[in-house]
Amino acid sequence: MTRSNARELAVHFVFELGFSGQRAEELLEEALKRPVFESISQMEPLYAEFPNVEQREYITTLVRGVEEHGAELDGYISKYAIGWNFNRLPRVVVAILRVCMFEILYMQDVPNAAAINEAVELTKHYEEPELASFVNGILGSFVRTETLPQPQAPAPGAIFDAPEGER
Repeated sequence: MTRSNARELAVHFVFELGFSGQRAEELLEEALKRPVFESISQMEPLYAEFPNVEQREYITTLVRGVEEHGAELDGYISKYAIGWNFNRLPRVVVAILRVCMFEILYMQDVPNAAAINEAVELTKHYEEPELASFVNGILGSFVRTETLPQPQAPAPGAIFDAPEGER
């Protein structure tokens, strides 16, 4: 299973949290079991492979984090979904945006561009194509306004921390 697949599973679980009335802990306890994956895999290929320990930790971090920071994330979605009422946004799009924004804000090992690209691709998979541009716009504005720039990889042969006259 790839990290993209694990992220998509987290989106599924975040989506389900919006309807089930369960806490993240309860949902994860029930859903992250091999027999559950085996039964769902017949209808949904994403569940064909059970996540390993690292992938389950990643999924758990995302789902718990989205639950813990839900009000904050929803506030950002409302702020950047200009012209849209939050309650009218497709619930899958909301789940995708919540997961992506959580990654951007709280998971420093996930590059912003990768998180946004994954969110756009998931939106294309689950919703109408024009919503992918909408999601990209929301996330682009969010990153430009709410986050610090991520460091860029140094150019080959670049010298750092040398005094100005020694470069």
